[in-house]
Amino acid sequence: MKDYWHSVALEKEKCNGCTICLRRCPTEAIRIRDGKARIIKERCIDCGECIRVCPYHAKKAFADDLKSIEKYKFKIALVSLPLYGQFALDMDINKIFNCFYELGFDMVYDVAYAADLATSLQSDIIKSSKTKPLIATLCPAIIRLIQIRFPSLIDNIINLESPMEIAARLAKQQASKEYGLNSNDIGAFYITQCPAKITSIKKPLGIQKSYVDGAIPIKSIYTKLLKIYKDVKRNDKIQKASGDGIGWARVSGQSFALGLDRFLAVDGIENVIKVLEEIELGKLNNIDFFEGYACVTGCVGGPLNVENPFVAKNRIRQLANNYQKSELNSEKTTKILDGIDVGWTEEIEPIGIMKLDSDIGKAIEKMELIDMIIKELPGIDCGSCGAPNCHAMAEDVVRGKARLEDCIIRMKRKADK
Repeated sequence: MKDYWHSVALEKEKCNGCTICLRRCPTEAIRIRDGKARIIKERCIDCGECIRVCPYHAKKAFADDLKSIEKYKFKIALVSLPLYGQFALDMDINKIFNCFYELGFDMVYDVAYAADLATSLQSDIIKSSKTKPLIATLCPAIIRLIQIRFPSLIDNIINLESPMEIAARLAKQQASKEYGLNSNDIGAFYITQCPAKITSIKKPLGIQKSYVDGAIPIKSIYTKLLKIYKDVKRNDKIQKASGDGIGWARVSGQSFALGLDRFLAVDGIENVIKVLEEIELGKLNNIDFFEGYACVTGCVGGPLNVENPFVAKNRIRQLANNYQKSELNSEKTTKILDGIDVGWTEEIEPIGIMKLDSDIGKAIEKMELIDMIIKELPGIDCGSCGAPNCHAMAEDVVRGKARLEDCIIRMKRKADK
């Protein structure tokens, strides 16, 4: 298994030790110790929920800035799906795409078009697969969630790279052919909506190395694009996605593009967890396809976006309806990809952080000890001990990461007696 690298980090000087992030983390990856939040790296899936909810802006995402593109002779901007929803509908999206030339890029590629290609590929996979339901790979936070909490569902994940990776491969191939460039001279940068995408570039799943060389947050360049928009002179035809590809930016967009009836689309990490539990229990074998998003409303709800996610979602819906349907099929898609392999080359391995011990006997003993400790705790999940709930507290005690005395409520009740 690859070593973990995380895009989400804590700025301790800004943290005041409140328990908001502690309560909202879907994988119980946060503890409060010595008055400051601490991220347990092995549990973190970089969903960005802590970034979104922290009122003190103590959580941040490691990302690239525009200066990073200067390391390459030829710079490619991979314009992400949610960018379509960040601007008013009366603004010309193709003109916005052309603004990236003014920022220093030599090529701009529409990732939504790669989503059109992915739709065609997914359609073939779903038709031929006997596994029910197949799980979409667009949200890397959900894939990492499955690794940690639902390893039995790894085989349900579609063996297919995301539109971001497909776009990077096509764009680099085009740049190499048209300009005779060496691959080392080409830098492809994703204009990202979330930290999970940044992590999937640095430590990808299913492939050895990402074709994307960096990620620049939408919020870091948004105002620059607005300033350039009025005076931009270049007008290359960049936007070429159909309404189907554009629709991928919002929840259920993939399923609508595929034209499926038996699908389930869920947004919000807590909601996704509940549905994955149902799938794991075999209760949803009557659906063909499941698309889950860590962010509410889908990719337009990513914490590195600018626009209100519900406003952006509505814009995406209108744009998807206004643009024509995709005309791609298996034959056309194969020809466009021109031999580029967009499937996984490596297996995704479970991450056994939930295991108490590799020895089954010792693990059972520790589970029994956790049950005993829970009976000693108040069971009100107040978070005052620095753990998100009493069960997590008991587990921390067994793992040697906390003490029973850390429970303030228990100590007070003991003192009162």
